[in-house]
Amino acid sequence: MGILEGKKILVTGVLTEASIAYATARIAQEQGATVVLSNFGRTLSLCRRVAKRLPQEAAVIELDVTNTEHLSTLADRLREELGADATLDGVVHSIGFAPQEAMGEGFPEVAWEHAATAFHVSAWSYASLAQACRPMLANPSSIVGLTFDATVAWPVYGWMGAAKAALESTSRYLARELGSEGVRSNLVAAGPLRSMAMKAIPGSNQFEEAWESRAPLGWSVTDTEPSGKAVVALLSDWFPATTGEIIHVDGGFHAVGV
Repeated sequence: MGILEGKKILVTGVLTEASIAYATARIAQEQGATVVLSNFGRTLSLCRRVAKRLPQEAAVIELDVTNTEHLSTLADRLREELGADATLDGVVHSIGFAPQEAMGEGFPEVAWEHAATAFHVSAWSYASLAQACRPMLANPSSIVGLTFDATVAWPVYGWMGAAKAALESTSRYLARELGSEGVRSNLVAAGPLRSMAMKAIPGSNQFEEAWESRAPLGWSVTDTEPSGKAVVALLSDWFPATTGEIIHVDGGFHAVGV
């Protein structure tokens, strides 16, 4: 019996097999969960394609976290897939985006409209997704998001780094607000991986070079398994008293200096 046996999990932002979200969905199924995936727009077809490569083909729903109608109807659409009386045991927030204009150098020169997009999609959506799923969340249940250690300033990451800092704060506030309902909120801070998101960052090879030389346990930029396992562990009942936490899955990079 797996650690997610009988649980129902929503995994957002699944795009390709190279993503943490895909690894999470796969491992969750292997651990006994029923999984629903989401994406939107032009990427929805890619999500449906990759859903067929899971151990069991997963249902896919459309979800744009900047679309109020998508959010307001999310619970009803999940019930259509999971059953009218179904509850949701876990939600994975694997959503982040910043326009190219908001990344790279020139941090103080970025226009508000570009920074605002980064905050809307990458941070505010964590709370709005939780609220949209709230009518279905079981007691206990778990919300897990993905971050990239925002305690420091990174080269070329720009306003996405600031949005991740907001995401980390948002998770703590959700932990405080939803704890009385049995809902845990935690984040996984993964090291750099060659996902679509990382490839979109100009100069992201700098991260790979840094991790290669500093991570005590070593680090593979193509191996999403460790991060996916961490997310699944936080979704399970094995962390019943952990909330507002950030689990680093980065080969130990965060713990050492030069």
